[in-house]
Amino acid sequence: MANRPTPPKKSARTLPLLPLRDIVIFPHMVSQLFVGRERSILALDEAMRLDREVLLVTQRNARNNEPKPDDLFSFGTVGMVMQMLRLPDGTVKVLIEGKRRARIKDFSKVDPFFCVDIEEVLEPSVDGVEVRALCRSLQELFESYVKLNKKVQPEVLLSVQTTDDSSRLADVILASLSNLKLAERQAMLECEDPKTRLDRLIGLLSNEIDILQMEKKIRSRVKKQMERTQKEYYLNEQMQAIQKELGGERDDLRSELQEIEDKLKQKRLSKEALARAKKELKKLKLMHPTSAEATVVRNYLDWILSLPWGDKTEERRDLDEAERILDEDHHGLKKIKERIVEYLAVQALTQRLRGPVLCFVGPPGVGKTSLARSIARCTGRKFVRLSLGGVRDEAEIRGHRRTYIGALPGKIIQSLRKAGSDNPVFLLDEVDKMSSDFRGDPASALLEVLDPEQNSTFNDHYLDLDYDLSDVMFITTANTLGGIPLPLQDRMEIIQLGGYTEFEKLSIATRYLIPRQRKECGLEDAKLTITDSAVRAIIHHYTKESGVRSLEREIASVCRKVARAVVRDGKEKPVEITPANLPSYLGVPKFRINKKEERDEIGLTNGLSVTMFGGELLAAEVTVVPGKGKLIITGKLGDVMQESAQAAMSYIRSRASALRLDPDFYSKMDLHIHFPEGAIPKDGPSAGITIATSLASALLRVPVRREVAMTGEITLRGRVLEIGGLKEKLLAAHRAGIPTVLIPADNRKDLREIPRRVFRTMRIVCVDHVDDVLCEALVLDSADVHLRPTGTAIEYVHGELVQRVTLEGDMTSAGA
Repeated sequence: MANRPTPPKKSARTLPLLPLRDIVIFPHMVSQLFVGRERSILALDEAMRLDREVLLVTQRNARNNEPKPDDLFSFGTVGMVMQMLRLPDGTVKVLIEGKRRARIKDFSKVDPFFCVDIEEVLEPSVDGVEVRALCRSLQELFESYVKLNKKVQPEVLLSVQTTDDSSRLADVILASLSNLKLAERQAMLECEDPKTRLDRLIGLLSNEIDILQMEKKIRSRVKKQMERTQKEYYLNEQMQAIQKELGGERDDLRSELQEIEDKLKQKRLSKEALARAKKELKKLKLMHPTSAEATVVRNYLDWILSLPWGDKTEERRDLDEAERILDEDHHGLKKIKERIVEYLAVQALTQRLRGPVLCFVGPPGVGKTSLARSIARCTGRKFVRLSLGGVRDEAEIRGHRRTYIGALPGKIIQSLRKAGSDNPVFLLDEVDKMSSDFRGDPASALLEVLDPEQNSTFNDHYLDLDYDLSDVMFITTANTLGGIPLPLQDRMEIIQLGGYTEFEKLSIATRYLIPRQRKECGLEDAKLTITDSAVRAIIHHYTKESGVRSLEREIASVCRKVARAVVRDGKEKPVEITPANLPSYLGVPKFRINKKEERDEIGLTNGLSVTMFGGELLAAEVTVVPGKGKLIITGKLGDVMQESAQAAMSYIRSRASALRLDPDFYSKMDLHIHFPEGAIPKDGPSAGITIATSLASALLRVPVRREVAMTGEITLRGRVLEIGGLKEKLLAAHRAGIPTVLIPADNRKDLREIPRRVFRTMRIVCVDHVDDVLCEALVLDSADVHLRPTGTAIEYVHGELVQRVTLEGDMTSAGA
């Protein structure tokens, strides 16, 4: 009976009440609270005004911002406010220490804050063998708990080990058990008997230790299963281990692995690919399904099985049908069409031919990309396009190695997967727009792709397997050859696509563009007529291009305005587009055509040039002014063109005696050579004879025939060398209404490419010396010069070879 605890004494008093949410304060427990509710702040103010004591009571529902007396537990802790600090946002930070347990007897005040009459529970110290045994057991259990739970501070363990008061011991340990539920904490607070409190606490602490030991066991097992310590993997495995302890069954991937095995049997993989796939599948079976490495292996197998190993589309070998399709889709382009038909013919005879590697080079808008689509259509192959513009990473072509996170195969393999065929028409667009940096040179990676001797064993970095690309018909496009490395050019069959002529544009517009725009604008049933002369006017005055993109845009603009009129006036009213009413649809003309001069001028010669938009008339002007022998050259000319002007001047000086000029004429005057349209850059050697003719005209004061245009490079000995772009230049002269054109004799072979309708309306003189040029171009009727034809000039009139000029200057007839 001596060990029986004395019943606790009780003391009555009145204190302000502070409601708490989700926390229970025990005696001897120091806690920091943030108080924001006005009622609670007023209660703290009242406590500070009196003796700093306040009753701490927990709410039954933490979400209730305005608790009533019934919403509070009837048992709490008397706390001492140790420190109170008001924060800028209006809240209060307060440090409170729990002192004694207390029971609410009555609410003496509800507004503006709670004030309650309490009855304090004064706990006497208890002693005896049983109590000491309970305290010792509790201390040992708490020491074990601290070893398992690293969150408990060492100072708390020291305080527990040095505490003799059983009531204080229980309250200190309860304050350290952070995983107890709110109801369990409140029940322990309301337990007034210290011995009963010790018994219950031993049970709670034992339960917590069992949970911590199980968590440790789970962590130990998970750690053994992990190959690499990763946060995401660790959390996933921990969840799986917990589920296993709770009796749940782990999902396996047996069905997915079986599906992969079935696909391996169906696919016609190469021996190397099949062996690699089986090896990776075996590794996958041994891996945990949620591991990062398993995801990598699964993606790798998916890529192998999704590629078209040996799957080919049946190729169409009907030559007549192929020619029909090519002619239906594109006008002209005779050389390319012949090359495709030749390939189909050889394929039909040999049944095995490596896919050709073609490179279409030409200005924008001439149909390079659409031509590749037509080739796929006429051969019956699938079509896939890869744009290389701006590509600067080698991995875009060959892929990334699997060691990198998020690695993928290169665009070549990805495109084949998209095509679903081993023999598509593969268009590598804008191959001249690639660049290189520290990540590699994609043009070098293309060397293996486009080499027929190597691409049968193309090795992508991601797959690390040989893949056969020899059946693929590769077609590349470029605007110029300058951006393509020479080794890459060597692996391709280069086909030049020149700009369309006026006649070709007219035919394309009539056959393709106008019908397409009528259909897109809903004018198929409307009575709309666009005359050929109106189309020519659009070509000449509203577009300036090599292709037909701008032409189609202008035709679309006309059709849209016609559609507006049709909606307003009905489809029965006919609409005819002519050059006269064209400005009402497209506005004022944007460009003008260079025409020949009204009369023969001194120092003004009609030259011919080629730009990215086609042939142009390029006039050369020379003016002689008093000076000291300076040669002024203007018109935004490049270095080559300036050197041509200097060569022309040197030739004129060397022929001073024949031209009846003073030997030192150049020292008494300045010569100014100018090419109009100075904002447009000009370069090239083909204006040499044009400059020489203008210089001779200005120095001799004799006019140049306005009916003559010319092109040709000049040497210091007066030879006229071959030039390029003859077709475009002759078309420019024809468009400007100039009937006679002087061309280098070496370009005679190129006349077969001139359209017959143009050739038959012009007089073309093939010359190989500047003297022939001057005799033909200058009006020498009254000039005292000693110039004779060389006897090598060849003349064509209306497309027929009609006469030769002999050394003496007389004419002899020659057959056509």
